[in-house]
Formats: sequence, structure tokens, C-alpha cells
Amino acid sequence: MGQRSANTCIEATSRFAMELGYHVTLVRGATVAWTREMLHAAHDLNGPTCAHAIVTADEIVTAFKEAQV
Repeated sequence: MGQRSANTCIEATSRFAMELGYHVTLVRGATVAWTREMLHAAHDLNGPTCAHAIVTADEIVTAFKEAQV
């Protein structure tokens, strides 16, 4: 199996999910990559083409806590 990069994996998975009708949220701080440049590509270059939202880990944790009843 070849080496995978976060930017291409995130783009492929999010694009497919979007095409299936899912609301896609990418979480900064919950993604890894081999380099900072690849991580930048994943969130700032490729992410906006497929994701409905790009949030930080703290923002998603807060949203989950606020949604609990």
C-alpha cells in the first residue's frame, strides 16, 4: 500500500460524503499530515470545496456539549 496524504484522503472522503448528501464538517486539531503544508492543503485549499464547515476541535466539543439535553 502506498503512502497516503491527509489532503488527498480528506478531499476524497469529504467529496464522496458530500455527493451522497451528507453535511461534511472538518475538524482542525483532529487531523494529521506528514507536513504542515499537507495539513494546510487539507483544511484551507481542498477542504472548502467539499466541507460545509471547518471548525476547531474546541468548537466541535462545545457544540456537542450544548446539544446535549
